[in-house]
Amino acid sequence: MPVTKFKFSAMDIQKLMLFSILFCATQVNAQVDSTKTDSLLLLEMQNQLGEDQPVQPQVAASANPNISVIGDLQGLYRSYGDHHFDAVLNEVEFSFESAIDPYAKANFYYSIGEDAATGEFTSEIEEGYLTTLSLPAHLQLKAGRFKQDVGRINLVHSHALPFVDLPDAYVNFFGEEGLKGDGFSLSWLVPNNSFYQELTFEGTSVAENASFERSRMLFLGHLKNFWDLSDNATLELGLTGMNGENQFGKSSNIYSIDLTYKWKPVQFNTYKSVTFQNEFYYSHANLDSIKVNTKGFYSMLSYQLSKRFFLVGRYDYSNTPYSNTYTQQSGSATLGWYATEFQKIEIGGKYTSVNEPVKEFDSERNFFQGYLRWIFIIGSHGAHQY
Repeated sequence: MPVTKFKFSAMDIQKLMLFSILFCATQVNAQVDSTKTDSLLLLEMQNQLGEDQPVQPQVAASANPNISVIGDLQGLYRSYGDHHFDAVLNEVEFSFESAIDPYAKANFYYSIGEDAATGEFTSEIEEGYLTTLSLPAHLQLKAGRFKQDVGRINLVHSHALPFVDLPDAYVNFFGEEGLKGDGFSLSWLVPNNSFYQELTFEGTSVAENASFERSRMLFLGHLKNFWDLSDNATLELGLTGMNGENQFGKSSNIYSIDLTYKWKPVQFNTYKSVTFQNEFYYSHANLDSIKVNTKGFYSMLSYQLSKRFFLVGRYDYSNTPYSNTYTQQSGSATLGWYATEFQKIEIGGKYTSVNEPVKEFDSERNFFQGYLRWIFIIGSHGAHQY
């Protein structure tokens, strides 16, 4: 019996290989949704084989989000009160970040924190918002619950700050959680060929804090200016104004200026850097029968000693939103060891002086606080704001 021989052209072999790949892919993914994989393979086949009738792929679901868990362990010492030493799991933050489609991305941060005084745990959605990716005219819209665009530290989560304690003025005017709310933020990249400029306008139902109540919308405007001074140095100037309702049912205005100089030489990029950062707040509050003008600021200098060690010094001065006679001054220092971007240990101390009692420990007028903080991150970890 004669043997039948089959001859395959190069195009036949190519078709056979492509169909084999498609068959294997569908079999392996039989128990999962293979819409995205099949669509990509079919499109590849269409391009390779030049089929006359196009294959229409279905829209695939967004990719799995980047998920991380951030732990903040702290040891505390206070010179005031009966309980001088404490250890707390200060916060555990769950982070979910992902692009939804080519038009928007989503960020969600859920935190669980321990109250050092009571030992009780509370939880909240710290932030949860959508950000557009393709609006025209250099516009970007953010909607949801988010930290508002004021100054340099309000946008940064506490574990990413270079110091353990927050500046006195920031806490006295906005609280430990800072300024955040539910609403929208519209930013515009100003077409400026000389330097970077961004203008932001926000309207939120603000979370209640020392300066503002949630009873009506808080409106905020922020102008960011950024200059590349040289290959090694940058300068940033921010101007912020906000208006909202205070606890007396009247209007309060707060104006803020932030100025940051950074030096990071290209030649020693990972070993040397200097950051000089400053924020100033001015509050004009209408009370029942009077108007009160108060202020506060901090000035911070961070010096990178080596690849993994940073030394930070800071001076704080502050009134409170409704008292210009109360003054709080403090000096603090923090030494940080950054093992990797996923782990750091910081030790710090802060000496504070007040002129009149406002809080439960202010009766001592002068007191000392010590901190030990260990930050660790599991999972993917996004870059922090520059």
